[in-house]
Amino acid sequence: MTESTLPPGPATDRKGPRTVLLRGGAVYSPADPFATAMLVEGGHVAWVGSDGAAEAYARTADEIVELDGALVTPAFVDAHVHATSAGLALTGLDLTGTPTLAAALAAVSAFAAAGRHDGGVLLGHGWDETAWPEGRPPTLAELDAAAGGAALYLSRTDVHSALATTALRELTDGLAARPGHHPDGPLTRDAHHAVRRTALARLTPGQRRRAQRATLARAAELGIGALHECAGPEISSEEDLTALLELAAEGDGPEVFGYWGELSTLGGVGTARRLGAVGAGGDLFVDGALGSHTARLHGDYADADHTGTAYLSAAQVADHVADCTEAGLQAGFHAIGDAALDAVLEGVRAAGDRVGADRVRALRHRVEHAEALDDKAVAAFAELGLTASVQPAFDAAWGGPDGMYVQRLGAGRAEALNPFAALVRAGVPLAFGSDAPVTPLDPWGTVRAAAFHQTARHRISVRAAFTAHTRGGWRAVGRDQDGVLVPGAVASYAVWAAGDLVVQAPDGRVAGWSTDPRSGTPGLPDLTPGVPLPVCLRTVVRGRTVYRAAP
Repeated sequence: MTESTLPPGPATDRKGPRTVLLRGGAVYSPADPFATAMLVEGGHVAWVGSDGAAEAYARTADEIVELDGALVTPAFVDAHVHATSAGLALTGLDLTGTPTLAAALAAVSAFAAAGRHDGGVLLGHGWDETAWPEGRPPTLAELDAAAGGAALYLSRTDVHSALATTALRELTDGLAARPGHHPDGPLTRDAHHAVRRTALARLTPGQRRRAQRATLARAAELGIGALHECAGPEISSEEDLTALLELAAEGDGPEVFGYWGELSTLGGVGTARRLGAVGAGGDLFVDGALGSHTARLHGDYADADHTGTAYLSAAQVADHVADCTEAGLQAGFHAIGDAALDAVLEGVRAAGDRVGADRVRALRHRVEHAEALDDKAVAAFAELGLTASVQPAFDAAWGGPDGMYVQRLGAGRAEALNPFAALVRAGVPLAFGSDAPVTPLDPWGTVRAAAFHQTARHRISVRAAFTAHTRGGWRAVGRDQDGVLVPGAVASYAVWAAGDLVVQAPDGRVAGWSTDPRSGTPGLPDLTPGVPLPVCLRTVVRGRTVYRAAP
C-alpha cells in the first residue's frame, strides 16, 4: 500500500472536507460487490466503485492511497472489553498460556522482582489451573513466597475468581466474613469483588492511563474502530470509566462506548447518565463463570456438587429493565449458565408486562455471554428483542472434547454451549467481542472461531460472523447506519493485507450466502484454521487515521 498527497494547486486549494481516494484493491461493500475504490470526504464515505470511475476523483482528492491489492473493510467493533485490565495484561503480568504451576510462580517472582507497580499493588491475569499438569492453583504460602511479600491480585482467566496474597488480603476490610472467602485458595463471589476493588483502588493514575492507552493502541493495530467498555462498581470504578472516555475523546484511537453495570434500585440509571454511558448494563452480574464454578446452572456441575452462584433474581432483573425502559436507556446483564439466563428471560418478560413489550423490545436490551441457551431460550431472545453480545473465542479456548467446558459440565451440556447458528436462524442480533483480557483482542480470530465452532452445528458463515463483529456492534448501541461502507456512512474502516477472497461456508449445514461467484456476493479472507490471518495496514476512525503499519 502506497500513499501520495497531491501538491497544492487549483484542484486542492479549496475549502471543504479533506478527501481521500483509495484505489487498486478490493472494497467490501454491499453498494458494489466488485468495488475496487472508495472516496472518503471528511468523516464519511462519499462513493464506492471501480478504479476506472475513480479517475474522475483523482485530480480533486487531497490524498490518494494506492491499495496494491489490499482489502478495505468496515473497522471491527469489539462489543465487550475491560480496557484497563486488558492493558495491564498487555503491559504487565499475563499468565495466559503458562504451561505449569511452577512456570506461573516463576513468572510472578520475576514480575515482583522487577518492581513494575509504581509502589502500588502488583496486578496480573490469566492463570488457568485446568491447563496445568498439577491440576491446582497455588497455595497462599506459594503465592506469598513468589511475590516476595508484596500485595498481589492475580485474576483467573475468566476474571470471576482471583488469587490474592496475604498483604492484599490484609488491606481488604472484612474479607474473611465475605461469601466466597477461602483462607488458602482462590477467592470468589463477594470476597473476590472486595479484593479486586482494593487492588484497583491502588492503581496510580499513571498506571491506569498507560494501561488504557495500551488497549486502545492494540485495538487500532488490529483494525478495531470502536470498543464497548463494560464497567461497573463490581468490575472497575466510576473514575476508571471516566478516565477511559476522556482518553478516547482525545481522538487518537478507537471510539469507546461505555456501559455501567449497576442496578437501577442502587442508582445505576442516574450514574450511567452522569458518566456518559450508553447503557446501564454490561457486566451487571446475574451469575459468574463456568471456569470458576460460579455460573448459575439448573443442575450440579460435573466436577462439583453445587449449581453455582446467583447474584440477581428474576424480580431484580424485571425492576432494572422496567426502570431502564422508562428512562429510555438500554439495560444489560452478564448471564452464562442456563439458570441465570432463564432468570433474565423471566425478568425481561415481566418488565414487558409492566411497561409494554414493544417499548422493551425497542431498546434492544443486551445479554452478555449468553452461553447456555437451549432452543426455548433462543426463541425467547428473539421474542423479547434481546441482543446477544457473545464471545466466540470462548469456544475456541474452552470448547472441544478435552476442553474446560467438558470438565465442568460433561460432554452433553458442553456441546450445547454458544449456539450461534440457532441464534442467527432465529433472527437474534449478534454483537461479537473478546471480553478482553479474558480472551485477547483478535477480531479475525473471533470471526474464525464462530465459523469453525468446535461443535459443528453451531457454526455460522464467515459473512454472518464478520457482520456480527462489525455492523452488529454498531446496532447494539443503536447506530444501525454504521459499520458498512456505503455512501453517507461513517468512514471507519481498515485496510488489510489478505490472501485470496472467498465466500466461505465452512459446514454444509450452514445457512450461508451463496458461494457462487456469479451471485455477486463480496468475498472475505479465507479463515480456514491454519491459514494466516489478515494483517492490518491502516485503521481509520471517522476519517482520522489512528494506525498505520510501518512500511
